[in-house]
Amino acid sequence: MVSTVLGVLILARNGDRTQYLQDPYTYAPSFTESTALGAVEYFQLGSYLKSTYLDSSFPLHILDMPLDPSHPIPPNRVHVHAKPGGEGAAIFDSGIALLQGMFPPTPLNKVPLANGTTVIAPLGGYQYVPVEMATEGGDRVFEPWINCKAFKKHVAEVYASDKFKETVKDAQPFFGSVHDYMFGMPTTLEESARGFANYKEDAVFSDKDLGGIGNLAGRIILSPIIKALERIAFDDDPLRACSLRLATTPSFHSSTSNFASALSFELVRGPAPEMRDFVRVKFKNGTHDGEFQTLHIFGHREEMVPVTEFFYWLERHAISDERRWSSACSTSWFLFEVGASITSESTSMPVLFAIFSLFAFCLFALSAFVRHSLSKRTKQREVMTETEEHDPFINEKSRLLPM
Repeated sequence: MVSTVLGVLILARNGDRTQYLQDPYTYAPSFTESTALGAVEYFQLGSYLKSTYLDSSFPLHILDMPLDPSHPIPPNRVHVHAKPGGEGAAIFDSGIALLQGMFPPTPLNKVPLANGTTVIAPLGGYQYVPVEMATEGGDRVFEPWINCKAFKKHVAEVYASDKFKETVKDAQPFFGSVHDYMFGMPTTLEESARGFANYKEDAVFSDKDLGGIGNLAGRIILSPIIKALERIAFDDDPLRACSLRLATTPSFHSSTSNFASALSFELVRGPAPEMRDFVRVKFKNGTHDGEFQTLHIFGHREEMVPVTEFFYWLERHAISDERRWSSACSTSWFLFEVGASITSESTSMPVLFAIFSLFAFCLFALSAFVRHSLSKRTKQREVMTETEEHDPFINEKSRLLPM
């Protein structure tokens, strides 16, 4: 008997957007909006997800989803959560484009009236899927670094580190050459630009300690992942597909993933007689990849891991509420020290956290989270003064260069 897909959780990065800047010290955002290219990228991603999980002829068709692809999607079986903040417009627009590709208009989206007539939804049966979007700064899951003193301290420490200063010196030839090119750069300069950007974000959104503040974004997004999969696993809950729209600088193995990248968590029920539930994780690097690639997590060679083991590893590192966030961020009203809520452990924590780091800084943070735990596993086997305020978006790169 073939395994049954009970539901999926999709973490996806936004599509192409206009110029976007962030203050390198506070990460305060500037405004940006989605481009036509970004909308196309996300529409294509939505169409791909539709053919993968909603086509009844495909083996990964989600249980209890309509077998007829033209049938309107039941609203209670889909939950979409988009990141707010400076990128809110681009994230929201990308989310709508993805939903248009995943749930296209259908003439079956109609309602009969008492007078005997039938009304089809606008645009040929457009399907309106609700998108949940918290107010700016009001969602710890997607922007946990806001008002976080410990994270601000961590950023300052990264920039003051010997490794960062060494990288700044290495970047001098690059900055001396790049301004000469206005309409394109040689391949070597493009590679250098990406390399320095990857290093900078990886240094900020990582930590040598699994419970360290650099891993804040990665640890806090674990909670909604767990909750969504728990809902999908509960037979009496109608939820079958959940999507989190994320943004900015995703990371995968210390490098930035492409626009419209997606990470899929498939909750799968094994065949009788055991009927056990498993999790399978897949990644698609934007339009660069034609299809999802299965990722092996927690050191398993198999494609799937038991859901109980998956939850066990994630729950022990998750920041699940405001109290734990306040403890990690050392806010004034909470009494415990930084890191008191979740301590570092030397247990194995393989590639998965690097994979979570895919999207947004939430995802970038998880990248280092995993690499650190992997190094610990390998070994087993064989407040500083607050920095001055800086005006955002003004010559960001020059601030990081030595005077």
